[in-house]
Amino acid sequence: MRESVDGADTELRPGGLVDAVPAGFGSAYLQFGDLYPEQQLQLQLLYGDSQRAFEHRTRVSARVTVVRVLGNALTDPRLGDRKPNEHLADYVDQEIADLRGRLAQDSATAVSRGLNIGLGLGSALSLLLLAAPLLWGVGLLGAMGVTLNCTNRWSLLGAFVCGGVGAFGAVLSVLVRLRGSADQLARRQTNGREGMVVPGQMARSMRHEGLYRVFVGWVLALAVYFLLSGGIVPVFQTPATAAEICPAPGSPGSAVKGTDFWGFWCAIGFVAGFNERWAFGILGRDATRRSGKGS
Repeated sequence: MRESVDGADTELRPGGLVDAVPAGFGSAYLQFGDLYPEQQLQLQLLYGDSQRAFEHRTRVSARVTVVRVLGNALTDPRLGDRKPNEHLADYVDQEIADLRGRLAQDSATAVSRGLNIGLGLGSALSLLLLAAPLLWGVGLLGAMGVTLNCTNRWSLLGAFVCGGVGAFGAVLSVLVRLRGSADQLARRQTNGREGMVVPGQMARSMRHEGLYRVFVGWVLALAVYFLLSGGIVPVFQTPATAAEICPAPGSPGSAVKGTDFWGFWCAIGFVAGFNERWAFGILGRDATRRSGKGS
C-alpha cells in the first residue's frame, strides 16, 4: 500500500551501465562506445532513470530491457565493423525510444496517482468539515453560551453546504480538465526535461496540489456565498432567504422556501468550485486546448 502511494523505495546502491556489461565483453563495450557514443550515453541515462521509476515493476522491466539491448549490441557481429552500422544504430535507437515512452508513462502514472490521492483526501476532509458543524456545531455553541435562532442556523448551514459542494465542484473541475493529460502535466512538472524530477517526488507534489485544490473550492464557494447572501454583489436574486423560511411574527415560514434555499446555494457552490480558472495552475491553458481538440 505504501509503495502504491509513495512509489518504490529509493535504490540505496544504484548501478551504472558498465555494471550491466556481460563478463568477457569489456573490449566490445569500449568498441560500442567508440562507434556509437550517442547510443551509449542514452543507454546510460536510461539505466539511471530505470532505477528511479515510480513503480517497482517498471524499474525491473526497464532495467532488464537496457541490459538486453546492450547485450544484443555487444554480441552483434556488425559491432566489429570499422564504421557504425546504420541498421544496428537504428535498432538501438528504436529500443531507446520505446523505453523512454515506457518511463514517461511511469511518470504520468505517478502524477495521476498523486493527484487522485490528494483529491480523495481533500474530499474526505471536506465531508468531515461539512458533517462536524451539522452534527455538533449547535451543541458546541450552546455549551459556550451562544444561542442561535432559526435564521442564524439556516444561514450557517447554507454557508457550510455551499462550501462543501464547492469543494466537490473543484474536484470535478480538475478531473475533467486533466482527463488524458497526465503526460503533459508530468512534462510541466519537469520543465520539459525528462528525469529532472524523480516520479516519487512528483507524486507527493501532486498529492499536495490535489489537496490544495479542494480547499480552493471551499474558499471560493464561501466567498461567493457571503457576497451574494449579504447583498454586497447583487448579481442574483436569491429564491429564498433564511428569514423567509423561519416562522416569525406575522409570517408562518415556508418549507418550500427551504427546498429552494438548499437547491440554489448548492448550485451556486458547485458552479463556484467548478470554475476552470482555479485549475489553471495545474495544467497550462494551451495544453488543455490541444488536448480538447485531440479528443
